[in-house]
Amino acid sequence: METNFINKPEKEAPWLGHYGNVPFHLDYPDCSIADMVLSTAEREGKFPALSYMGKLFSYNTLREKIDAAAAGFVALGIKKGDAVTICLPNVPQAVYLLYALDRIGAVASMIHPLSAVTEIIYYLKEVDSHTIVTLDQFYDKIAEVEKEYELTNVLITTAAEELGFIKSTAFKLINKNHVDKKDPRLVTWRKFLANGKNVNLNEHIVHMSPDETAVILFSGGTTGVTKAIQLSSMNFNALGLQTANMCHDEIRHKRMLAAMPVFHGFGLGVCIHTMLELGGTSILVPRFNPKSYAELIKTEKPNFIAGVPTLFEAITRNPYLDGEKLDFLRGVFSGGDSLSIELKKRFDAFLEEHGAPVHVREGYGTTECVTASCLTPYTTEREGSIGLPYPDTYYTICAVGTNNPVPFGELGEICLRGPSVMIGYLNRPEENANTLRVHADGYTWLHTGDLGYMDSDGFIYFKQRIKRMIVTSGYNVYPSQLENIIDAHEAVQMSCVIGVKDPYKIQKVKAYVVLKKGYTYSDELKESIFEHCRKNIAKYAMPYDIEFREELPKTLVGKVAYTALEKEANSEQGAA
Repeated sequence: METNFINKPEKEAPWLGHYGNVPFHLDYPDCSIADMVLSTAEREGKFPALSYMGKLFSYNTLREKIDAAAAGFVALGIKKGDAVTICLPNVPQAVYLLYALDRIGAVASMIHPLSAVTEIIYYLKEVDSHTIVTLDQFYDKIAEVEKEYELTNVLITTAAEELGFIKSTAFKLINKNHVDKKDPRLVTWRKFLANGKNVNLNEHIVHMSPDETAVILFSGGTTGVTKAIQLSSMNFNALGLQTANMCHDEIRHKRMLAAMPVFHGFGLGVCIHTMLELGGTSILVPRFNPKSYAELIKTEKPNFIAGVPTLFEAITRNPYLDGEKLDFLRGVFSGGDSLSIELKKRFDAFLEEHGAPVHVREGYGTTECVTASCLTPYTTEREGSIGLPYPDTYYTICAVGTNNPVPFGELGEICLRGPSVMIGYLNRPEENANTLRVHADGYTWLHTGDLGYMDSDGFIYFKQRIKRMIVTSGYNVYPSQLENIIDAHEAVQMSCVIGVKDPYKIQKVKAYVVLKKGYTYSDELKESIFEHCRKNIAKYAMPYDIEFREELPKTLVGKVAYTALEKEANSEQGAA
């Protein structure tokens, strides 16, 4: 690993004047994510590592479950270097399996369980994965995947599998799902664990180097084409220590509400791994809705909550926390999308009204560095700023398309380097060369594809994305991918997908369609295109509307002028 995050002249870190008592240089563990969490488990013993639907799982239990799952994977034939696809929401099994794979030298490829069949096939192919783990309620989708892609193992579990016999049985009666038990690749959770009992795990343990790939997350990177991001144990372990030091509060024996998903860098890196690395409790939230989230805040009394702006918007818009005291909060963190100045003011006022001793702190990061790499300081806020770089993390602003830094206050591309920066995109040498660039100082910098500037005190300001991308409810949606899918419909000549401002989702997806000759608009045809989308596009990325046009606006060089459509649609939205 290139240790390009140390020995940098501090004169090039102007933010240190506002760093307070946070150390800028930290010592990082020389171990894998599994070894890190298991060593924490040895110390913490009976203290709760996880909380899930009212049940607590101690660190002792976590250690036992990780080893049992690791043995189960060995029994399935999983070995060092293999990629296993984890297609799960925030359930305890997702946590066990993540560390179990690392324990035997395999790689966890984390994907959204609501992904469309074609997307799942793409994710599997990208990492050459032939084992997938998912919930029984998603089995029908995996059965469709099996028709087009060869899977060796399909491990099926349930959302209540780890809650004990009574709760699990009741859950199954309420949520009946069809699983083809004749599927030769099918492995139930119980069988998976039972098979592992015949394995001598000590013969298969691999103490992975901190520089090796431990986890793969998917993101569009700088071009909007979904890519597999290779993240190391160093990336995750460093993130945990950086977050802990920036947090301004002891994380050990504190509780964090993990509503951000396990397949998202924010959810996995901060809400789960950071807590388990430092001896805290991660409260798993498998599905978000404002009412149940508010109930969890009231019953679990978390010390930390983290989420995308839409989550905080939902909290302020609903009465579910009326009259509740939130004096147990020690940190509220916003990431995944830009937090508007107006929403921050509203949510800070909400926190004050409910007796919370903290304000929301905005962070910034990319999946290419797991998640956050910059955070608003505890004591100092500057309106519109996303804060100061994490320890051992350096920011610079470069003129777009170059490696040349620009003066303070000047807009350019946000670039950074530090211990959480990815290994690279899997099998994408051109993308890596474009994104991970060696500057004149001899260090490798991550070019984020985002526009922003730095003031003379080192505070960072995010402005907009250079890459064309829609962020809806914290998820990245890439218009070119959706257009390719829509254009595949037999009646579609061409399409254009844009983001329309939305007070709740921040943006929602809209599609414009030009029909082929011989086709005319009808409600039936519109529904046919919607049905085509539903089969091939994840639910969160579905267009809320399809508008038909005779032609689409063009630029002077003949490209579709999507910015003109964005302006038009957002203007209409404002007028409405």
